[in-house]
Amino acid sequence: MTGSRSLSSGLRALRPAAFGVDPSGERMERIRRSPNYADGVFRNPEGAPRPDGAMREFAKSYFRKEERVLRSPAGVVPVHATTLADLAAPPASGLRLTWMGHSSVLAEIDGHRVLFDPVWGERCSPFAFAGPKRLHPVPVPLAALGPVDVVVISHDHYDHLDLPTIKALADTDTLFAVPLGVGAHLEHWGVPADRLRELDWHETTKVGGISLTATPARHFCGRGLRNTQHTLWASWVVAGDEHRIYHSGDTGYFTGFKDIGSEYGPFDATMIQIGAYSDFWPDIHMTPEEGMRAHLDLQGDRPTGVMMPIHWATFNLAGHPWAEPGEGTVSAAHAVGARAALPRPGEPFEPTAEAVPSELWWRGVALVPKGGWPAVEKTVTEKVAVGEKATEEAVEKTVTEEAVVENAVGEKGAGDAAVRDTPRDKAADTGDPESVPTG
Repeated sequence: MTGSRSLSSGLRALRPAAFGVDPSGERMERIRRSPNYADGVFRNPEGAPRPDGAMREFAKSYFRKEERVLRSPAGVVPVHATTLADLAAPPASGLRLTWMGHSSVLAEIDGHRVLFDPVWGERCSPFAFAGPKRLHPVPVPLAALGPVDVVVISHDHYDHLDLPTIKALADTDTLFAVPLGVGAHLEHWGVPADRLRELDWHETTKVGGISLTATPARHFCGRGLRNTQHTLWASWVVAGDEHRIYHSGDTGYFTGFKDIGSEYGPFDATMIQIGAYSDFWPDIHMTPEEGMRAHLDLQGDRPTGVMMPIHWATFNLAGHPWAEPGEGTVSAAHAVGARAALPRPGEPFEPTAEAVPSELWWRGVALVPKGGWPAVEKTVTEKVAVGEKATEEAVEKTVTEEAVVENAVGEKGAGDAAVRDTPRDKAADTGDPESVPTG
């Protein structure tokens, strides 16, 4: 028995800090009382989807050379160069979003700053030497971002809950709104308990003049070798005096989006996961088409507000081509007449403004698919300058964009964008797919 205890203690000592800890004590008792917890685990809406166990087949396709090359950008990803200067003044409309890459978004809403799923680390992994590596630099240093009123975490996977980022934020005054059980990780990493707001689905907390509500999602949880399903996953609604926004976290499509929209919507902007999807896990991540369907559900089946695609372009986590989520979002938006914002990483925009980012920027740094880029018909808003005084006049017109962007690895490379932006280490590996437990 003594030898067994010594071995167990030794294994615990080797446990990476990034694994976090399992909930215990009163936190675990609260989890057991949750209506979303049964038979020792948290349950998903509409059944209990989990990865289907076909990871061996997925791995075979993931590491095929001819497919692997398509999953990363061929040139330097164009990161917005003036993010900090653009954020210096408050948003004119009271609402501004800045996508920092993947699912990380700074939302400035009615005088408050909310930071969703901040991941500033180089890898979404428990190890510094292995795992999916960042494909573009963060647009701004975390320390330069300025005060944040509340950090919102959707769930505890490594590409949404990042140990280095949390430890840096633990030394600030920010509050943390997290799903039930996730607070155990944050306390273990140095966040004081009195700065945690730990919520079950449909629970709300107030931070200053905004309310934050955890809403259902169809996903799963876990950070260690043994995933106990004792931490909840969530989407989030943030409402101020004038504006409402929605962040999906990670989720498969489910009919509950309609209920969320009916109870908490409609929204000025939705931030929807549309990347890292696969036929091997169709119930836990959405395709761009499903993401657009979710946006419409949240808006009462009307193409109102702005949909911003998230959970793509920053890490290599699935088998689809790197640019496919962006292309799919554009096609899905056009098919239903919805408004999609397509910012470069770090590009702030105001969702209620006349114009939102619409350039297909990824085409300049992605391998051109066989047959070339598809023609994209879309509606754009132009600003017309008249004489010395610029007057803003919304001119709606339909245009067809032809495939004129040269292959980024061809003669001209990534063009001016590659010169403007910070190069990434082209020799760096892109890491492994997101760890998806089987069973």
